[in-house]
Amino acid sequence: MPQPVQQRLTIAFLLLTVADLAGIISGFSPFHFIAKPLLIPVLMLLLFFTVSTVPGKKLLLVALFFSWMGDVFLLFEATNKNFFIFGLASFLTTHICYIIFFLRIRSTIGSLLLKQPILILLVLAYGVALVWLLFPHLGDLKLPVMVYATVICTMLLCSFHVFKKINSPANRWYVLGASAFVLSDSLLAINKFYQPFAFAGVLIMLTYCAAQYFIVRGFMEQRNV
Repeated sequence: MPQPVQQRLTIAFLLLTVADLAGIISGFSPFHFIAKPLLIPVLMLLLFFTVSTVPGKKLLLVALFFSWMGDVFLLFEATNKNFFIFGLASFLTTHICYIIFFLRIRSTIGSLLLKQPILILLVLAYGVALVWLLFPHLGDLKLPVMVYATVICTMLLCSFHVFKKINSPANRWYVLGASAFVLSDSLLAINKFYQPFAFAGVLIMLTYCAAQYFIVRGFMEQRNV
């Protein structure tokens, strides 16, 4: 059961998410520029105040810190294209941290991927299809985007890998978070490199905020087994 401080921080995160989305929808940029840099620090506080014997909290805090850096860099990508590269590198580090976190989970229970290898094929097919769609439009970013796609798909597979190894509902929160992250980054890439589409900013931020919260919520719900 979430403690009062956790409940307040969760509400604060939801309000900041709404404020950020409202700024995007209305075109009132101050909402977006104020709310977006505060989202991840609130989640970091939520994670910090979570009392748990489960290892890995510091690693998740590092992951969130690099996400915050990525958020800040992407706020200014319109002023300098290098900020997109810095943001990409920051989020790449985040996903590597999440991969390490998942792979450090130990259990005598076998991997879900061994029982359902079709999941590997589905994730790989999705990653290849996305890169194939974007490839002609990537210019000098072909290699970085291919590396990023590989890493984020690996992160999703790692969330499936540990699904049977941890308690419910933590396992579901982790898979939902990893899946939402893949969706958010896919929408961002399609909008940026392939074809801009209506409400892209709203959908990207909504799935991104959900992804980060779901992963933190997974840790809050996880128990040693």
